[in-house]
Amino acid sequence: MSTDIQDRIERETLIAASQDRVWSLVTEPGFWVAPTGATAAAGQTTVAHHDEYGDYPVRVEKVDPKSYVSYRWASAYKGQELREGITTLIEFTLTPEDGGTRLRVVESGFAALDGGEDTRRGALKDNTEGWAQVMEALRKRAEEAA
Repeated sequence: MSTDIQDRIERETLIAASQDRVWSLVTEPGFWVAPTGATAAAGQTTVAHHDEYGDYPVRVEKVDPKSYVSYRWASAYKGQELREGITTLIEFTLTPEDGGTRLRVVESGFAALDGGEDTRRGALKDNTEGWAQVMEALRKRAEEAA
């Protein structure tokens, strides 16, 4: 395991939409890759399919209704079954704030990924760029329906 690589990505945004609306979006496992149509239930595994990048199994780890949901996925190992050493943990926390919802996402576990420094750094870089896009798209989607 590397000790010199950043282990986590953290992003947050204030969304001008109700907590219920934001919750309905973040509890679709794999929504950040592609819509699956499923609703988060702890222990559930589903596959999010992206036309360009392929299939990503996503497992729901924990659900605290309307405030927290976490997932495991293997973004650097597309198409592989989820197992220790290839997954990162994604946590979404929702907090009501100023008539809207503060959404925070933390993805962690990059330093423990199998496959060497290039794999770990590549996953961190790709997902850091990806979360900026995903959070903005989610904010727009939630606010359009608000």
